[in-house]
Amino acid sequence: MSEEILNEAEKKMRQAVQHAKDEVAKIRTGRANPGLIADLPVEYYGTKTPLQQLAGVSVPEPRVLLVNPFDQSALKEIEKAITNADLGLNPNNDGKVIRVVFPELTEERRKQYVRLVRERAEEGRVAVRNVRRQAKSELGTLVNEGDLPEDEHQRLEKRLQGLTDKYVGEIDQVAQNKEQELLEV
Repeated sequence: MSEEILNEAEKKMRQAVQHAKDEVAKIRTGRANPGLIADLPVEYYGTKTPLQQLAGVSVPEPRVLLVNPFDQSALKEIEKAITNADLGLNPNNDGKVIRVVFPELTEERRKQYVRLVRERAEEGRVAVRNVRRQAKSELGTLVNEGDLPEDEHQRLEKRLQGLTDKYVGEIDQVAQNKEQELLEV
């Protein structure tokens, strides 16, 4: 029972780290990144559909994304979704494909993005700590019910803290890498 609690906690911590990585990856740098627009909701025949299901996105140049719709009738809606996404991007539609040129980031914009990275990383750390708190509570319940000896409880709590430190460290590393990428001119 106690091992199951730790295994479940580790699984949830991994998910929290992955979510933090995904959120940080969506923050744009001066480079073109298909992940930035892949999940954008596009109005397609009355349904919100992720862009990646409607078009292929490639990076022909370091600061250019090329969006090639599978269905040409979705071109206008895709362009509208990119414009309305508040990413600071201006798509150019030539009738067949959409080119999205990434402008150079200003120093002020870079600092805003660094703050955003730090916020996303803190959200990830909080999620990991919440998982730890929940698992710790479950282990405490087992001790109170007499199903878990105190020495075993101490050992499991140390392992739980080790897992927490490991996953918080991963989030910190992702944030640090993204900050370096943002501040590189």
